[in-house]
Order: sequence, then structure tokens, then C-alpha cells
Amino acid sequence: MHASPAGSAVPALTQRQVVAAIAFSALGWAFDLFDLFILLYVAPVLAKVFFPSGQQLLSLAGIYAAFTATLLMRPVGGWVFGRYADRQGRRRAMVVAATGVGLATALMGTLPTVQSIGLLAPLLFLALRLVQGVFMGGMVASTHTLGTESIAPARRGLASGIISGGGSGVGKLLASLVFLLVSSVFRGPAFAQWGWRVMFFSGLLSSLLGLFVFTRLHESPLWEALQRGERAGAAAAGSATPATGLRRFVAPVLLCIVLTTAGGGLSYLTSGYLPTFMKLVNHVEPRQLGLILSVSALAVIVSSVLSGHLSDLLGRRPAMLVYGLVSLAAIPLLYLGLAHAGSLRSIGLYSVLLSAAGTFCYAPLMIVLNERFPTSIRASATAVSWNIGFALGGSMPVLVSLVARVASGLDVALASSTAALAAIYLVATLAMRSGRDLMR
Repeated sequence: MHASPAGSAVPALTQRQVVAAIAFSALGWAFDLFDLFILLYVAPVLAKVFFPSGQQLLSLAGIYAAFTATLLMRPVGGWVFGRYADRQGRRRAMVVAATGVGLATALMGTLPTVQSIGLLAPLLFLALRLVQGVFMGGMVASTHTLGTESIAPARRGLASGIISGGGSGVGKLLASLVFLLVSSVFRGPAFAQWGWRVMFFSGLLSSLLGLFVFTRLHESPLWEALQRGERAGAAAAGSATPATGLRRFVAPVLLCIVLTTAGGGLSYLTSGYLPTFMKLVNHVEPRQLGLILSVSALAVIVSSVLSGHLSDLLGRRPAMLVYGLVSLAAIPLLYLGLAHAGSLRSIGLYSVLLSAAGTFCYAPLMIVLNERFPTSIRASATAVSWNIGFALGGSMPVLVSLVARVASGLDVALASSTAALAAIYLVATLAMRSGRDLMR
């Protein structure tokens, strides 16, 4: 049993239920990132299919702008599904959101190209990205809270690393394997014609698997206790709606947005941008790229779990300061080195190290956000904070593509932008109050 400070009991889950809650929350996170990485992996092809231009990076900026449009709709989904998760339960929100994400992704594979119907093609693509963004925001509202609310306080950092960072790595790994398989079947011009469509069709698998898995999850014990009024002060806390509750937490929400912008930006500019960088700068072939990205995804999983666990041992704030300093020093140097890597082995090594370093700041963020809000508004507050931050952080690939203009300038643009984000992360961490934990 977990107990509140006043002694009222929160019903404990069995060990099997705890493992299932964390594993399936991570799987939900993986589905979310799987759909995002599909777009990133086929961005150069989609740039020609939907945004043809005489300048390669300008076309890429169009695809990344569509990617950013999805992120801009995530706060809307976070608010809508967050309120639903706070009132009706985390599990129900997860089922609906996971289904919507997969269906929206699959529909993108059915779209005609700009050569077929002209301007309507990118408009339809953008519309589906906007719809997908709403459901993706809903995934955060449930996966952010269900897993960490189901585990003992001493291991919540570890759970955060497994769910957010580990789930991200699994999503990237699945997308990498799908990309490797599809690019092996549809080679050369065939990939530009049919391969990218098959990539999007794979989103149906996440919907079907999500329906099967998430309907079997046990609900968060903290949320259930709040609903039954078993926690001390539950009646008072539960009387506040998400809207009124958020007004009392404006400062924590703003700080969480800054932290997520910086941490999310570092993740997108490493794991997210590496496929494009290695294609344009290192000229890596698709099959070799798929293998490198698959190994890099494993590095993301390991580093995420490690960084989350260290936040339990060292404390959230000290661990985050270490991660910020490592990112500030390592990521810019690694990108400058990757640009001049001559062999496939060295390219792969740089990619693995960049992927690992890029998730240090990102992995503990979920529990840091969760601990700053009470159970009655946790899904809403964390979803809004996270999704706004990721909308801002996710815009970084667009800015980098526009600033660099040509492939030869990508290394400097990425080095300077990641250094700036790491510095922002450090400043926000220093501003964070130590020992603030409302997750009881």
C-alpha cells in the first residue's frame, strides 16, 4: 500500500500489475514516437512528393513544417484528453488516443502526390498531421501519468526513464526496423513511389496492438483513490476542475514548458535529425542507415533508463544539472565530428553517441513534471506543459534547415543550436525548486 501523509491508504497494485502499467505505458509512448519517426525517416522522399522545390533544404523545411504543425496541435489534444484522463481515468484516454494516432498515420499512406492533384496534396497531408497531433497530445495525457502513478516513489525516476526515454527508443527501433525492411523490399525509385506509403500503413499495427493491450491495463491507483475520496484532502482537491487548478500552477507550468522545450529540442535535434543528417552530409545508403539507426535506438533505451534511475539516486535537480552539462559539451562536438567522419564505422559510432547524449536531458522530464502537480490535475497539467514544450522544441529542425540552407552548413547550425538548448536547460534547472513533490 502507498500511504498519504495523513495516513489514508492508496490501494497497492500487485507486482505484475505494476510491471504491466510501466511496460504498457512505455509501449504507448513507443507508438507515439514510432509515428513521428516514420515521418522523419522518409522526410527527404516526402519533400519531393509533397513539397517539391529547386532547393533541397527548402523542401525539407516544408516537411518539417508539417511535422511542427502536428506538434502545435498536441497542446490542444493534451488539454482535451488531459481533462478526460483526470475525470474518466488514464486508461480510457490511452485507448482512444492510441487508436486515433495509428489511424491518422495509416491514412497518410493513401494520399495522392502533388504531381497528381497539385496543391491539394500538401493541404491534405497537413490536415492529417493536424488531426494526428490532437491524438498524440492525448497519448501524453495518459502515458505520462498511469505508469509513474503505479510505482513506489523511490523508483519513479526509473519508471520515467523506461516510459519516456525507453519508450522513445523502442519507437525509434521499431521505426528503424520497418524502414530497414521496407527499403530492402522497395529499392531506389520504388521507395519514392510505394515504400513511403507502406511505412505509413504500418501505423495500423500500432492501433490494433494498442486496442488489444491498453484495454487490459489496470487503472492508476492514485487516480482511483482520489475518485473514492480515500486520500487526505481528496474532496477539496477533487472539487477543482482542471481549468481552475491550472490557474493556481501557472509558474510551475511555465517552468515545465521551458524544460521540455530544451530537453525535447535536444532529442529532436539528435535522434530526430540524424536520419536527415546522415543522408545529406554523410551520404549513407538506406539499408546501412536503417542498421545504424536501429543500434542508435538501443543506445537511447539504455541511456534513458540509466538517466532516469540516476535521478532517483542523486535527486532530480543534481542529476539534471549533470545531464545539462554533458549535453552542452558533448553534443556540439559530436556533430562537428560526424560531419567529417570518413568510415561507416565512425559514422555509426557518432550516431550512437549522439542518440545516447540527446536523451540524457529528456528521459527524467516526465517524472519532474508529474511531481509538480496534484493528482486531480496531473494529466491536464503535465500534458499541456509537455505538449507546448515539445511543440516549441520540435520546431528546431525547421529552424536548423532554414538557417543552414545547404547541407554543408548543417553541422555548425546543429552544434550551435544544441549548445543553446543545453544552456537553457541548465538555467531552467537552476530555477527549479528542490524537493517539490506533490505526487502523493
